[in-house]
Amino acid sequence: MKWNSNKNAQADGGDRTGEKARTVGKIRGGRHTAEIGKSLASIGLALLIGALFILLAGESPVKAYGSLIQGALGTPQSLANTISKSIPLAFTGLAVAMGSRCGMLNIGAEGQLHAGAMASVITALYFSALPAPLLLVISILAGIAAGMLVGSVPGIFKARFSTNEVIVAIMLNYICTLFTSYLVNGPFKTEGSTAQTELIAEGIWFGKLVPRTQLTYALFLLLFVAAAMYIFLWKTSVGYQLRAVGANPSASGTAGIRVNMFLIMSMTISGGIAALAGITEVFGKYHRFIEGFSPSFGFTGIAVAILGRNHPAGVLLTALLFGIMDMGSLRMSRETMVSTNMVTVIQSLVILLVAAPELIKWSRKRG
Repeated sequence: MKWNSNKNAQADGGDRTGEKARTVGKIRGGRHTAEIGKSLASIGLALLIGALFILLAGESPVKAYGSLIQGALGTPQSLANTISKSIPLAFTGLAVAMGSRCGMLNIGAEGQLHAGAMASVITALYFSALPAPLLLVISILAGIAAGMLVGSVPGIFKARFSTNEVIVAIMLNYICTLFTSYLVNGPFKTEGSTAQTELIAEGIWFGKLVPRTQLTYALFLLLFVAAAMYIFLWKTSVGYQLRAVGANPSASGTAGIRVNMFLIMSMTISGGIAALAGITEVFGKYHRFIEGFSPSFGFTGIAVAILGRNHPAGVLLTALLFGIMDMGSLRMSRETMVSTNMVTVIQSLVILLVAAPELIKWSRKRG
């Protein structure tokens, strides 16, 4: 009888544990579904408001949006260019998401991608005599290291001096962009009026996946980074601790987690990912560093991360959405009287509807 009682008690305990796990899973699943619903609702509302603006301009929203979709996805070449436009946004979005998972807002991705691009190009130019495969690896690693170095600074200041990482990152944006501007207008400027460096060796250019498009092997690098980030954050104990710090740093510290170490780690990794946005642009499209090559990829990446709910899959889909709008706007402006600036308006509305509430929630949590 005693043995049966123990057995029944263990069975009851196991049932309760299983029921608790299922309940937690349902809560998390419902939360994720609600977050996705908010993002989709924000996108839909932004498109609806954009349609009203198009109507006020005297054009048909159906025709305008149809032209936009056709221009972005209508042919294999346009689809390839759309994906190409989304790649740097995805890298900066992943960078911001990495920091956010640890409770850090990396607003310095713009400076980090400039530092990474310049470091990789300088390395490629200085060691051009090396075999192409070795030169490519060394150049990419140099760019990532530069981004990680810049990204670690806000993390260190936050961990050691409780300095707001947003302020430090913004200041570093100016430092990095202006310093790279000095380099490309001074010691590394090639002949001519354009502020640009010499071409890097052709043997280390990223090859094109689709002829006569800008889509390169950078796509595979992006997918690898996104998969590695997912595995790191959700399938390793270190990633779990990093996310725990982001969820509740005080409780994490009480549980014995080294909070300061993870603050620095998250921003350092974030900086390295952001650097890849600049590296893939110069190695895949321009084959040199050109001043002003980034149309604020780093700042748009903040919206991409928030809209993607700081999840690698969500970030990739959101970056693709932004790429579709950017690529399709050209055809929309040709076939209708709607300016390409309308896409900027829609993107801004998406950012306003999604990012603003999340940033307010984030600031209240930090306060």
